[in-house]
Amino acid sequence: MNSRLHTEPVLLANKFFYLKGGAETVFFQERTLLQQRGVTTLDFAMRHPENLASEQEAYFVSHRDYHASHGTLQKLSLAGSFIHSREAVRNILKLARDTRPALAHLHNVYHQLTPSIIPTLKGLGIKVVVTLHDLKLACPAYLMLDCQGEICEQCLGHHYLRPLTTNCQGSRFRGALLAAESLYHFWRKTWEQADLFITPSRFLKDVVCAERLPRDKVVVLPNAIDTDAFTPVPGDKGYLLFFGRLSREKGIETLLRAHATLADQAELVVVGSGPEEERLRQDYPRATFTGYKTGEELRILVANAAMVSIPSEWYENCPMTILEAMALERPVVASNLGGIPELVEHGVTGLLHPHGDEAALGACLRQLLDDPAKRTAMGRVARERILKRHTLARHGDRLLAIYDALLAGDPTRLTEDN
Repeated sequence: MNSRLHTEPVLLANKFFYLKGGAETVFFQERTLLQQRGVTTLDFAMRHPENLASEQEAYFVSHRDYHASHGTLQKLSLAGSFIHSREAVRNILKLARDTRPALAHLHNVYHQLTPSIIPTLKGLGIKVVVTLHDLKLACPAYLMLDCQGEICEQCLGHHYLRPLTTNCQGSRFRGALLAAESLYHFWRKTWEQADLFITPSRFLKDVVCAERLPRDKVVVLPNAIDTDAFTPVPGDKGYLLFFGRLSREKGIETLLRAHATLADQAELVVVGSGPEEERLRQDYPRATFTGYKTGEELRILVANAAMVSIPSEWYENCPMTILEAMALERPVVASNLGGIPELVEHGVTGLLHPHGDEAALGACLRQLLDDPAKRTAMGRVARERILKRHTLARHGDRLLAIYDALLAGDPTRLTEDN
C-alpha cells in the first residue's frame, strides 16, 4: 500500500450517508474495507435524519429533497443548487483544507452535492477518482428510459436537450433542469477534470467512453459481496423468486405473465415493494407477494428458491441481486441486457433471454424447473464465480491498487479490463 495512505486520509463523498440503494451499499463496503486496512477515511455527504454517525457531519451540506412538491419560486431558488452547489463547494473546500486528504473518491454526487466539487478538489492539488454507478454521463436523467418506461437512447451524442423536448420526466420544468445541468457540466468539462473513473461493468465503461471519456481514464471494478454472510443450503423448495423494486423497468410484469403459464408447476414468490405493487397484487393473484424483506429473512427466501429471475427491461449495471443469488448457489434467469451478461453466463451459471420477451422467459424458467440436476450444477458454478471474482478481499486489493497507481501518477497501468 502506498505510504501516503498510511499517513494521509482518503476523502469519500456520496450524497446519501445511509443505506438508500446499491450505490450506498458499495460506498459503505469500500469505506469499511479501507478502515480495516488501516486507511483513515473522511466523509462528505448531505445531512439526513437517517444518516449514520460521522465525525465530519459538521461539513455536510443541508438536506435537499428535489422530489418534494414545491411552489414556483422555491423551485427556481432550488434550481441553481441542483446544478452547482455553492454550499457543497464551500464545505468540501474547508474539509479538504482542514484534513489534507491524499485523494478523494467520489460516488453519487450529482444534484445534492453536484460535480462542481471536482474542480474544487483539483484546485487544491488533490487526486480525484469517481465511481460511476449509473448512466448519468450519457443520460441527463441517468436511467435511459422514456416516459413509457421503455429504453431510450435519444440523449446519446450529447443531445442533452432531449429531456425537455420529449418530456421523458412528465414535467417540463424537471426536463429543463436536467437538460441545463448536463449542458452546464458538459460545456465546463466538470466531470472530465477527475483523474480516474471506476465503472462496475464493462458495459458502463463502453457507454461512457463512447460518449464522454477516454478509455485510459476508466477502469472496471466489479461490485463485491461478503461471501461469508451468504451460506448456501442443500437442495431447494421448488419456487421461483423475484426480489427487487416493483417498478416497470425491472420487468416484473413480464415475469408475472410468463409465470401464468407455469402457475400449476411452480409458485412465484415476489419480494419487494414499489409503485406497481398494489396493481400487480390485484392483477396477478396466483403469485405470492411478501412485501419488502431484508437481512436474514431475505437470504432464507433466496437460498431456498429453485432459481432467481432478474427480468430487467433497462440497462442494469452490476446488480447486487445477481451477486447475492449466485453466492447462495441459485441459478439466475435474466435479461440479456446491460451489464447482466458479464455476471450470468448462459447455460453455465443461469440462462439469458431477450428483455421483455415473456415467451422466452417462460421457456427458460420451464427448462430449469424440468431439470433439478441442471439448476443445482449451475448454482454451484455460480458460487464458484463469486468466490473467484466478487469477494470483498479481491475488491479491496483492487481498490488500493487503483489508489496506489493514482498517487504514483501512473493510473493507466490499471485500465485493462480484467
